Amino acid sequence: MKLFDIISNGDVYFIAEMSGNHGGSLEKAMEIVAAASVAGADCLKLQTYTADTITIDCDSSDFQTLKGLWQGRTLYDLYKEAYTPWEWQGEIKSECERLGMDFLSSVFDPTSVDFLESIGCEAYKIASPELVDIPLIEYAASKGKPMVISCGMGTVEEIQDAVDACHRMNNDQIVLLKCTSEYPAVYADMNIATMADMRERFGCTVGLSDHSMGWTVDVAAAALGASVIEKHFCITRAEETVDSAFSMDCEEFKSMIEAVRCARDAVGHVTYERTPREEENIAGRRSLYAVAPIHIGDTFTNENTRSIRPAHGLASKHLPKLLGKTARRDIPFGSPIRQEDLDS
Repeated sequence: MKLFDIISNGDVYFIAEMSGNHGGSLEKAMEIVAAASVAGADCLKLQTYTADTITIDCDSSDFQTLKGLWQGRTLYDLYKEAYTPWEWQGEIKSECERLGMDFLSSVFDPTSVDFLESIGCEAYKIASPELVDIPLIEYAASKGKPMVISCGMGTVEEIQDAVDACHRMNNDQIVLLKCTSEYPAVYADMNIATMADMRERFGCTVGLSDHSMGWTVDVAAAALGASVIEKHFCITRAEETVDSAFSMDCEEFKSMIEAVRCARDAVGHVTYERTPREEENIAGRRSLYAVAPIHIGDTFTNENTRSIRPAHGLASKHLPKLLGKTARRDIPFGSPIRQEDLDS
């Protein structure tokens, strides 16, 4: 798995989340895998659950989504539609590997961990709602694989509990993702400054699991040091699935990667050295020039000497020292003032 290789090189690791965007079609799922590869994703992510492993078939109000994108549906009905059949997942993983992408899946109970172990999954994702399922986190972490943990809705104490659970299993390969559990998330609720605090507070690699539209937040996250960015991915939002409304298509994902990398490059490192390109433009600075003919014996004044562009003359900071001195040579209009004029 190239997750930590990419991060250690200072690059951003991009995860394309398929979720339920396959719409129940293996053919569509494979199309999404291919499109994610074309878009430049480093990893394709699934979710490994069934309706019965994640909830129960009950239509009481406790088990209904009362508002938002999935309003009026029971959890069981929603997850029955959205789940990715487990018999597909080994095939999807093989196709990811053939295309040079990592494969990752969210786990929701011990049976999903066991299944993913059986197909050689190299890392585990903990979704935001499972952040508080400490026994599940311990079980997944006990496999010794990298743990990518989304922290949506999480308090400081809850995130610390999850991190501690991994440490108890002697697993320090932890990536924490700042997440806002809204679908789609609005910018004012993102608070991605928290991501940088998470890195310092918990001593972990951090990134962003982003449900907002566009890639503005992802660029900002890159500027704040995100090492991982996860976005939901689909072929087209015109084909409605459970998650398509807040997913990116191939071209958008590709553009997001380019924008994030540009932002990361622009942040760079702390330096006060001029770049080679700046050196080429250094002549565009200001310096002291004769703006009227100056003859031997003339006094340097604000009328005959000014700080102007370009920078082939004496540095502008010396103007106060030069004024009032007597010229020891003829200086034609448009000629640079030299160090010898200051020293005379």
